[in-house]
Amino acid sequence: MTAQIAIKFLETLKIPEGPLAGKPIRLGEFQKRFIRGAYGDGVSIAALSVGRGAGKTMLGAGLGLAALLGKTDRQKRREVIIGAKTRDQGRIAWSFIEGLAQSLPIKDRKLLTFVRSPRLEVRYEGDGGGHVLRVLASDAKNALGLAPVFALLDERGFWDKDKGDALEAAIFSALGKRSGRAMVISTSAPDDAHSFSKLLDEPGEGVFVQEHRAPEGCAPDDIDALKIANPGAASGIGSSLDWLQGEARRAIARGGSTLSNFRLFNLNQRVSGENRDVLLSTDEWLRCEVDELPPREGPVVIGIDLGGSASMTAAAFYWYQTNRLECLGWFPSQPSLLDRGQRDGVGSRYTEMSSRGELSTLGAMTVPVAPWLSETMRHVEGEQVAALVMDRYKQAELGQAIDAAGIRAPLIWRGFGFKDGNADCDGFRRACFDGLVKSKQSLLLRSAFADAVCLRDPANNIKLAKARSLGRIDPASATVLAVAQGARMLATPVKKARAPVWL
Repeated sequence: MTAQIAIKFLETLKIPEGPLAGKPIRLGEFQKRFIRGAYGDGVSIAALSVGRGAGKTMLGAGLGLAALLGKTDRQKRREVIIGAKTRDQGRIAWSFIEGLAQSLPIKDRKLLTFVRSPRLEVRYEGDGGGHVLRVLASDAKNALGLAPVFALLDERGFWDKDKGDALEAAIFSALGKRSGRAMVISTSAPDDAHSFSKLLDEPGEGVFVQEHRAPEGCAPDDIDALKIANPGAASGIGSSLDWLQGEARRAIARGGSTLSNFRLFNLNQRVSGENRDVLLSTDEWLRCEVDELPPREGPVVIGIDLGGSASMTAAAFYWYQTNRLECLGWFPSQPSLLDRGQRDGVGSRYTEMSSRGELSTLGAMTVPVAPWLSETMRHVEGEQVAALVMDRYKQAELGQAIDAAGIRAPLIWRGFGFKDGNADCDGFRRACFDGLVKSKQSLLLRSAFADAVCLRDPANNIKLAKARSLGRIDPASATVLAVAQGARMLATPVKKARAPVWL
């Protein structure tokens, strides 16, 4: 059995670097399970997602060496491909192969030639000769004419989108020439829309997937969550659980991007590791979600963001006296939510939002403005509307629709540029940090905030923007407008009427 041959071969090698350098490799159970799945019948692509430091690259490099030497594939003139984001990243896997090869018998080592220029290669002249291992950066021009028996796609979750997808497609399409196998290994990608995330979520025929990801919303220092994302920690593979817990507590204390990066790399969660441009980090938003919403009491501010045929239309409702936040989204009915989700790169997320009552369809090709505004006002029927806050860029269109819908409420027009945008984003963040925003668990808002970033001008003013072209941040925009206006109203002193003075 090929899997057993691969396991036996790897355990004849010695660890090339680190504290355990020179000691025989002892594979963890999760590594053996991956190898068995990867070499299963009918499997051509195997994906492994696990936290940082779990020996992913060394495992993949060892399997690449096994293929080059003919341990797992006996074809003539074998070609092995190591794909990486950059040449420097590919060098890490190449260096592991060089180090692992020192454990081989002298007669095998003499048949290996390690080439550093013009590109990283390993040539093997045994078993008829002509066997080669090549390292390719994510540039599709280097991938023409491939015919690999084995390919390793290292840290796939962090390849550049366009070039990375092109290299992956070139490698996958070339596998059929020689019945090759590909191993795709990485820490989680930062979002669900990334190609590596899609491979894990929708594996398809001939794909084996093994993912070790901590549960969403878990405490960063939760020992069970750390064990899930770092399955080798208890057996000495990678970082120890004590070290991981200590790092988790330091990340909690520092917060911000430090905590986001810990969740991404050590808990293997799909969290953006961005620092400067994130509107809210995952943990900052999770602190705003509550099991039981405050009551609908006092005036409500409505923030609205009018979309077009492709973008979403959204409305946020904020009761600033009780801190209650609600948010709803709308799409035109054509195309369907499932088709639209596939087009936007989020799979079935829109249909899931619809089933949760967070997203609806209205109209055919575009959302009709006046009927949508009427539906928005029905959501707060009987409530005192303190203000409708809207983007002044669409003032003419919204103004006509407001008159047509017969809406009588104070209207506030805001810009989405650096002037108003900086004030609104800052006010929204401050309200969230001060615990003045309370929302139920919302997939609509989680998705929007994941795609929302802040652009900065030379004076360090910020405005809201999309992290990706197909991102739908309209619910985040509406929420920022509503919460920021509610915070301003809450801070405005109430004028008290004085008793008349008779002269």
